[in-house]
Amino acid sequence: MDRIAHLLGADENWERPRPTATQQRTDVLIAVVVYLLAALSIELMRSLGVLEGEDSVLDILAQHGAAASAAVLLVWRRRYPLVVATLANLHLYVIGTLQPAVGSSLVIQALYFFAVYSGVAWARDRRALSYLVVGFVVVLTLWLAWVFALSSGLQTMLENFGAEDIEQVGLFSAPVGIIGWVTLNNLLFLGGAILLGQVAWRGALHTARELDQAETIRAQAARLRDQAVVAERLRIARELHDVVAHHVSVMGVQAAAARRVLEKNPDAAREALGAIETSSRNAVGQMRELLGTLRHGELAADGAREDDTGLDSEAPDRAPQPDLEDLPDLVVQATTPTCEVTYDLVEDRPGAAGEVPAALQLTAYRIAQESLANVRRHSTATHASVVVRVGDALEVEVLDNGSPRHGTSGTGLGQQGIRERAELLGGEVEIGRRRGAGYRVRVTLPLAGPSGEPATAAPSGAHR
Repeated sequence: MDRIAHLLGADENWERPRPTATQQRTDVLIAVVVYLLAALSIELMRSLGVLEGEDSVLDILAQHGAAASAAVLLVWRRRYPLVVATLANLHLYVIGTLQPAVGSSLVIQALYFFAVYSGVAWARDRRALSYLVVGFVVVLTLWLAWVFALSSGLQTMLENFGAEDIEQVGLFSAPVGIIGWVTLNNLLFLGGAILLGQVAWRGALHTARELDQAETIRAQAARLRDQAVVAERLRIARELHDVVAHHVSVMGVQAAAARRVLEKNPDAAREALGAIETSSRNAVGQMRELLGTLRHGELAADGAREDDTGLDSEAPDRAPQPDLEDLPDLVVQATTPTCEVTYDLVEDRPGAAGEVPAALQLTAYRIAQESLANVRRHSTATHASVVVRVGDALEVEVLDNGSPRHGTSGTGLGQQGIRERAELLGGEVEIGRRRGAGYRVRVTLPLAGPSGEPATAAPSGAHR
């Protein structure tokens, strides 16, 4: 029994949903059409004399009542499939005994077949279905035994076929032929209904699972889109932190220098104020660039860029992101009257720096920018150096000779950003105090990226 239940899907963790209102209305229509066809079939048989001797009003009512009672079962074939299949089988044996001509008509036989098929296709309790299927087979076997062994059914069939006195002309005698023919037809009838019903149930199961998988994929895609938005916002926040921290710290240092030398050395003060102006313009430009990127991304995601909204329909023009070629300018900006900053580029062959992927160049620039900003804010250094080495890997090292400045402890977000950038590209980070005085930030980035592929794309949506 467990084997049969397994074949019928009792082990599947799925229950077919109940029929919808539309499906139930369809079943009502099917029942009406089947009854009309059965009634037509009965009248055609009467016209051919098949129902000769059964022409009384009671006989006619009984015949049409048998057809109607069978057809009405189809109204609930999907709502109560096991009950309908059981009643249809019971109806088959009762009508087959009391009104064999009506029960053997093609329409009524097709109705019984459809009822059993529906029971298997729509049964929600598959284990109960397995017991019912076994019961159908047992009842069919007992009915055939009764027809051929205990009643005059065999004699009646021989008379109907006119095979009482026919000599054996085939492989089997007439009685054996009758028994085999009836048995085979009934087994094919029941087995076919069960098999097709199981195929329909399996098809519904696979369809439901595919729909669930499609819904899961849609949900996962939505989560990935949300994660991409969050990642982009984090990237922009990190970029803004680097830009603002760098330029604001430069302006602060230059303003302090200008204040100290304003009366004694006006030229030096004028130079410091010019540096403040340049730094502020650069800060505003880079912040506008980043915010424009964010605004453009949100408009593209929402599909809301309409000409009548007053928004530009074209993507904002964006300057290239900084790279290794911009480091000398960064070093010049970071140099103050109280702290000299130097820059060295070490290549294993000429032009190697230009071949470094854009993602790594941007990361190296941001690491140097954040490190120099930390030197200005938190260190008493009088000298700092930026060294970039390009060989089998890209190495960025920022050193200073200062000690921590009292009362300037930061939040740690800058160093966290450095570690996140390096981790994204599979790099290694070394941050900490040097022996004696000074501080070191050293980041090594593999040129091939963490997956072994060339790191040719900017991380987290960065643009060049």
